[in-house]
Formats: sequence, C-alpha cells, structure tokens
Amino acid sequence: MAQNGFQSFEFITDVILGKKNNLQVDEILYKPEVDYIPLSFSIDTIFSGEVFFAGYGFDINNDSLKWNDYENINVSNKWVMIMRGAPDGNNPHSKYGEHISLRKKSIIAKDNNAAGVIFISGKEFSLQDELVPLSYEQSQQEIGIPIINVKRNVANQILRKKNITLETLEKKINDKLEMFDGFYIKNNISVEIDLNFRSDTTQNVIGMLPSKQEFYNDEYIVIGAHYDHLGFGGDGSGSRRPYLNEIHNGADDNASGVSILLELSKLLSSYSYNYRNIVFIAFGAEEIGLLGSKYFVSSQLIPNQKIQLMLNMDMVGRLNEDKIINVSGTKTALQLEGKLENILNKKNMSYTFSPEGYGPSDHSSFYVKDVPVLFFFTGAHNDYHTPNDDYKKLNYLGMELITDLIHKIILDFDNTEKLEFQKSGAKESKRPSKFKVTLGIMPDYVFKDIKGLRIDAVIPDRPASKAGLLSGDIIVKINDRPVGDIYEYMHRLSELSTGQTVPILIIRDKSEYEFSVTF
Repeated sequence: MAQNGFQSFEFITDVILGKKNNLQVDEILYKPEVDYIPLSFSIDTIFSGEVFFAGYGFDINNDSLKWNDYENINVSNKWVMIMRGAPDGNNPHSKYGEHISLRKKSIIAKDNNAAGVIFISGKEFSLQDELVPLSYEQSQQEIGIPIINVKRNVANQILRKKNITLETLEKKINDKLEMFDGFYIKNNISVEIDLNFRSDTTQNVIGMLPSKQEFYNDEYIVIGAHYDHLGFGGDGSGSRRPYLNEIHNGADDNASGVSILLELSKLLSSYSYNYRNIVFIAFGAEEIGLLGSKYFVSSQLIPNQKIQLMLNMDMVGRLNEDKIINVSGTKTALQLEGKLENILNKKNMSYTFSPEGYGPSDHSSFYVKDVPVLFFFTGAHNDYHTPNDDYKKLNYLGMELITDLIHKIILDFDNTEKLEFQKSGAKESKRPSKFKVTLGIMPDYVFKDIKGLRIDAVIPDRPASKAGLLSGDIIVKINDRPVGDIYEYMHRLSELSTGQTVPILIIRDKSEYEFSVTF
C-alpha cells in the first residue's frame, strides 16, 4: 500500500501501434498510419467480412429529428462503413451535434450487431482527409469490436464494386439532409489490429505525525497538495499554449501548495502535542484526472470514515492586494462555516466562501467519500497552465499569511469533537448534461483493470440509491445493453427517459446482481 512514504500506482499514458496491424481490400495491402489507422477504443482482433454502407451511422429518435440508418437492416457479422461528422459539416450548433462522436456511432453499430466499423471522411468533412489521431483518453475502454478509419482512396476501392464514389454518396446525403438507404457491398475486408497501451508508475508521497493523545488517536487530519504539473506542455497536456514546447514550471499550480504543505509539516512537528494523527500527502497525477487522490481514498490506507477533515491547497501563491482567500467546502460538515468565520475574522485577511465540496482538485476525491473538506485557492490568472506560471510572480508574503491561517485551522479542528459530514452540492462535475435522466452516482475514473463502470460513490435519494446500488458496484449492463466504460455508460443514459424503469446488471464481490431502477 505504501512503502517508505511512497504510495505507488500505475496509470495508462499512451497508446501505440503494435507490430501486427494489417488491412487488405481486394488483395491490396494498405499501410497503417498512411492509408488507415485503428482507433484507440478498438479491440485487438483479426476479422474478415463483407461491408454495409450506413451513411452517417445515426440512430436518432427525438421530437425534432428521426433518422435511423439501421432500420430494417441486418448487419450481423459485417463491417459497417460510416461517414464521419454530419450532413451540415462541423457546425457547433448543429442538431446532430450530440450524435457525431466516433465512439457513439461505434456503439450504435455494435448495438445493431455489426462486427466492425470503418470510418470514412467525405471532402466536405475533411478536405485534407486526415486520419483520426491515435491517442489515449483517461477512463476509456475498448468497446468490443474492431474500428478503423481509412483514407478516401481506400473507401473508393471498397465502393468500386457498386460503381459509386464516396464523393457522390456524400453529396447525395448532404443535399437531401435526410436518411439515405444503405447498401451491402460484396467485398471482403480483412483487418488485423494490434494496439499497445503504455503505462507508467507514479506515487503519492505521504508522511504522518502520529497522535500524542489517547482520546483521538484513531482519527486523522489530512493535509494535501498535488505536486505534478504539465511537463513540456504540448497537445493533450492541458497547456493553454500547446504550441509551445517549453517547461511549464507550475509555480502557482502547484509548487505554492506543496511549499505550504512542507512548511506546515515543520510547524506542526515542533509541537509537543497533537490530538489526532496528522497526515501530509503530496498527490501525483492530479492534472490528468485527480488520479493520486482517488487512488489514496480507494486504497483505504487510512479509513475514510476516520478522517476528521481534509485540507487541500491548490494555487495558493497569488494572494491579491485585498488579501482575499477563497475557501470551498465550507458546508461539508455541520457548523464548519461558522467556526471558520471565527478564525478568519481574527486574521488580517478577507475571504470568500463556497459551500460546495466538489471542485476541480484533489479534495473532491475525499468529498465523494463523505469526508469534510476545505479547499484553499487564491484565484485564477492568465498564466494558468502556461510556461509563464513562474516563481517570480508568486506572493511569498501572501503564502506566509495563508500558511499561518491554515496552521490555525488545523490546530482548532485537531482539538475539537468529530465533525459531522453533510452533503453540500453535487458529488460529480457540474458540466451540462445532455441526458434526460441521471442515475445519481459518481463514476470511478481510476480503476482500469475492469470491464464496466465502477461506482465510486452513490448519491443519496437518487435512482441508484433507491434501487440499492452501492459504492464499488461495477455496472456491466443497462437495459440489457452492455456498459464497457464511462463513455458507453453515458450513451446508455442518453437512451433513457424520465419515469422509465430498466434493469441494471452489476458485479458485486465477483457475483452478478440485477436491480430494477426507475429514473
């Protein structure tokens, strides 16, 4: 679990092509990364089959649009050839917008029993006919069928047996702006797919100041700050200047938080007493999805229910002239906000409070486990996630004030009765949802060695809770349709309506259970 202060964990960093990738059409061999590319959520397999051209591969049925490219069609054991995008191009306000993702189109094809998917790009979608980049996204899983993207010359080689070209098909569909009758192509397409996922190991760095009192010696205060940043930046790094291949030092994000963490460890170690065990954690892999903090709370290295309070410091290096500190999570325990006000009013600082426990940093991992949290933050700035976030721009006197404040808060809550957690705000991202329903869970983004969607937390009085689902359950089917990962889970929810009751199949303690859930 943890050795010599290091708690190691693995995570996937990238996907690359293996040595066995082949595509053959009419005895013509094509080259990977030149003529075609497997998609990263494809399955490793060897498959040969005939093709069905399915237009844009839609299955849409709502008040404003009905379009089903699979209606009365049998594509079992066949490739489905699907055009990327939509008839109106890449319009961000398109009525097709939520239906054009490659993963969604692939899941729809799989739901119609397709054996594989071939994505193609019309000229109106991509004049340069660029292949889909092979890249890995956190939380993704393969969806169980082979999926490739081919260049137009390969697509036209497949279509030649029907004496038609992709350009002609694209124009016909886009001009009519309506469902196109698909067709079968007596043409065997043989594919071998070999994807290699690279993983790496990083760690949380943990230290503890043991309790010196008997009464609270099985309880803990956790103080945390993430130590990772964006490296040299670049595409996919999260840099706001991805075109600059320069070191992103992350002085505010989050060397400032780690510096205060270290200073607090010195200050607290100098005392001859502390009632509770005080744990100091520098989290790894925060920037790619709070992976370090999620791993820590899931490891149960410290029982979550024994944590009195988790204090998180992320971007605390730029206290402004008005000395305003932003504190979130202030209502994640009963009477917590009132006690904080008493402390802050005695300090030479101003403050803004936010009651919510969920936010874009490591405290969220604790909040979803019913741990009271406080998140300290001095505000956003234009240097965020750029190479300009450097040490010269930090307010060191401000950091000293924040250190003194958090030190005082820790001492106060170290020597008070156990805080009583209370829910304050959602336990999931507030990103706008396109779903008509919600299950009421917090998905787990850390566990990669499972097929399905693992529940990280169940929100009380929501459909999952009412049906009896528990944290740790792994959802493998919704409404008798498979759930392989977070993306397929979201797609399944998008198919459901308020008031609908469906079966959900889960795995719990290696056994399968089915629950009836009403949305």
